[in-house]
Amino acid sequence: MNVAVIGGGYAGMAAAVTLAEQRVPVTVFEAGKSLGGRARRIEHEEATLDNGLHILVGAYVETLRLMELVGADPRQSLLRLPFTWKMHRQFSFTAAALPAPLHLVAGLLRARGISFNERVDIARFLLDMRRAGYRLSRDTSVARLLDQARQGAAAVRLLWKPLCVSALNTPPAAASAQVFLNVLRDSLNAGRKESDFLLPRVDLTALFPGPAGEWVTGRGGTVLTGQRVIAVEADAGGYAVRHAAGTAAHSHVICAVAPHQVKALLARVPALTDLAQSMERFAYQPIYSVYLQYPAEVRLPAGMLGFDSALLQWAFDRGALCGQAGLIGLVISAEGVHEEHAHEELAQLAHQELQQQTGPLPQPRWFQVIAERRATFACVPGLVRPANRTPFPDFHLAGDYTASDYPATIESAVRSGIAAARLVLERRPG
Repeated sequence: MNVAVIGGGYAGMAAAVTLAEQRVPVTVFEAGKSLGGRARRIEHEEATLDNGLHILVGAYVETLRLMELVGADPRQSLLRLPFTWKMHRQFSFTAAALPAPLHLVAGLLRARGISFNERVDIARFLLDMRRAGYRLSRDTSVARLLDQARQGAAAVRLLWKPLCVSALNTPPAAASAQVFLNVLRDSLNAGRKESDFLLPRVDLTALFPGPAGEWVTGRGGTVLTGQRVIAVEADAGGYAVRHAAGTAAHSHVICAVAPHQVKALLARVPALTDLAQSMERFAYQPIYSVYLQYPAEVRLPAGMLGFDSALLQWAFDRGALCGQAGLIGLVISAEGVHEEHAHEELAQLAHQELQQQTGPLPQPRWFQVIAERRATFACVPGLVRPANRTPFPDFHLAGDYTASDYPATIESAVRSGIAAARLVLERRPG
């Protein structure tokens, strides 16, 4: 066996680690300079940035397990906080030290910023969904589900909408209610630790993909960066993987690239034409990350802060989290008018809104806007997603877009990589 993993993002590296753990020869082909895919390190002239600002939650059990396996100690690289929802100056609550779901119910009853009746309605909705097993008889939009559950305007604006956009990267009017409930089921409804926020203290390549690459290499695998795969061709007994430096023969392939890249990659595998064309059903949603470098003394009131504003959604104090003094990372998720602005204009608007929220700030010394225009698939109701196993023998898919209960997250990418690797291991000669 000699497995090619095409794509060195979280899905691809999870697959490679799972195979290397079983001493299966594996070669990872990554087109970029850094491992991580759509959650990777970006080298800026004055700082190390990420191409998207992400948080993890305690329910990311497979991600945390693999981090520990490859020596990326989560206790060092992640700041663990109890579930705390802070919309600056408007709404805040912190989970209580009680078993789930009482930790959230008690936290809501003590919350500040929305009426007591709306807090009771939130708690009632969570308990109703718990009794229903977080299952709907028919998928609908998150907005319609919340309307049917009689959630108040303030609760929708300050809790449910930002939570939906954060988790699914899709506006509530278009987002799948069933997938949203799956997220609530396995985070807020599970044990208290599963709802914890885990904030990265290192860049996203160093969080897992980078250590995973070193771990795979240390077990006889090969990890190639800057090696874009041009095409995959089926040949006798396996596959020919054509890349920038030549052609390599492999017995199995795990395709761990983004769905919009799959069609071109499989153009020379006629048996997979239908699969490749099925990727066209996906629509996409962007994530914009705006970095503003202020003088070192500038800090936010908290390491992570939410805003109910025209533009900004979340702010991260990179000084408090990563030791990058004065660097503020701002997140604008999903589609919106921000896509119409040039990067310099968008950075200035972000600076102005941040001042409106937190008080006067000096002009940033520099800015960097990173736009991932196809950061995630649009997680809409009834979307049919492909399985990890394909109709062609020994060719499997991995990625956050493959069939699962979850939206496009780091954890869903990791789980898909593990699942694809296990399909390879099923056919391992005895």
